[in-house]
Amino acid sequence: MYLTDRSAPVQADTEPARRRDLRPRVAPVVLVLGTVSLITDISSEMVTAVLPLYLVTTLGFSPLGFGTLDGVYNGVSALVQLTGGHLADRIRNHKLLAGLGYGLSALCKPLLLIAGSIGTLGTVLALDRTGKGLRTAPRDAMISLSTPAEKQGRAFGVHRAMDTAGAMLGPLTAFLILRAAADGYDAVFGVSTCVAVLGVVVLVLFVPGREQGARQRAADVPGAEQAADAQSAGTQATATQSAIAQSANAQAADAPPADAQAPGPETADAPPGKPPVRFREALALLRIPRLRALAGCAALLGLTTVSDAFVYLLLQRRAGIGEGWFPLLPLGTAVVFLLLAVPVGALADRVGRRTVFLAGHAVLLAAYALLLRAPDTPALPPLVLALHGMFYAATDGVLPAALAGIVPEQLRASGLAIVGTSQALARFCCSLAFGAAWTAWGDGPALAGSAVGLLCCAAVAGVVLRPAGETR
Repeated sequence: MYLTDRSAPVQADTEPARRRDLRPRVAPVVLVLGTVSLITDISSEMVTAVLPLYLVTTLGFSPLGFGTLDGVYNGVSALVQLTGGHLADRIRNHKLLAGLGYGLSALCKPLLLIAGSIGTLGTVLALDRTGKGLRTAPRDAMISLSTPAEKQGRAFGVHRAMDTAGAMLGPLTAFLILRAAADGYDAVFGVSTCVAVLGVVVLVLFVPGREQGARQRAADVPGAEQAADAQSAGTQATATQSAIAQSANAQAADAPPADAQAPGPETADAPPGKPPVRFREALALLRIPRLRALAGCAALLGLTTVSDAFVYLLLQRRAGIGEGWFPLLPLGTAVVFLLLAVPVGALADRVGRRTVFLAGHAVLLAAYALLLRAPDTPALPPLVLALHGMFYAATDGVLPAALAGIVPEQLRASGLAIVGTSQALARFCCSLAFGAAWTAWGDGPALAGSAVGLLCCAAVAGVVLRPAGETR
């Protein structure tokens, strides 16, 4: 089909074709949201970089206690994602829900200055993750709805690259603050608060809202306004059922839909005036076989994906890295992620998102193997961190990109939330289990168990996600 489209000389000179050629390879809203994520990740990763060491060495938490907090850190976000995704679709204002999420996380940063017990820290981290849960699905929906389906991997790759630039700068900033400030941890938490507020300001000022996005769609796409009015004339339930039925017949999760399904280039919200999306319509997404497969496999693999904090603690102990250098470990992961996010996302668009997604988990398994069996050499930390960054480049943006051809536009945030929630809940369970296993058996047996589990789960996911007739 795509070869035929590219070889049609008559249509190439039409006005719509010329307008499509003039569109940027990445929608402006993706770049703005990437900037917001960059700023916000500087703030959050400043805290994430020092939090494991702060809790274990300064406050004296056991691995089980830290695993509990780390599980709360991921689990609360998972539970709230469904709420954020559905509300964003229901009120048709993804920016509002994303802004509330970013604002709540910013308010939690200064509370870390007064949190000294596991109960208080757990509450603060839970509120912070509530903000993350509220914003994740609406933000990704804005990216997805502003990008044609065949370019989803590139768009999410660009966003994740900018996000990761912030993740790279955050630990570096924390490292410099710890070196320069007398009360290093308090200074890190204070600066993190100021940076988080800046991210909220950029979102409010520069991300187009619902009405502005609708006007941009009408201005950029001829006939868009008339088409939107015609669509809203029918019932929402009928439209949703039709879209779900079409998606259920799709046989390949990696194949992009036809160009007619691609949304407008500049908007992240549906035009106003459509009836609200009901909760039962969001639940009806679970009738889509490919969505169930993606959510199930994301959960299965998440059960054996050791959290970043534990990976860095394991590497620090394995390689004998000093405490003062610990905040730089996430920087190594971030650098590789930054360099590979866009090319790997584009590769996923070409060769298949399933293939790249599973390859990323194979790379993570190799990192586990190095932590378990590799000799203690100076090359060990960079090798492990490089593999860790490759894992994120192959999975973090590829998974939401795979939903473009599966979930209807009017339910995109809900679909993203379902998959994201399944993955986050599984990682919540993994954090609790890994912390308990480390406390009971030691770090080596705990990691070996996770590695064996990951190998088995990846094999199952490879079979479940394989489209009919695929041989690669």
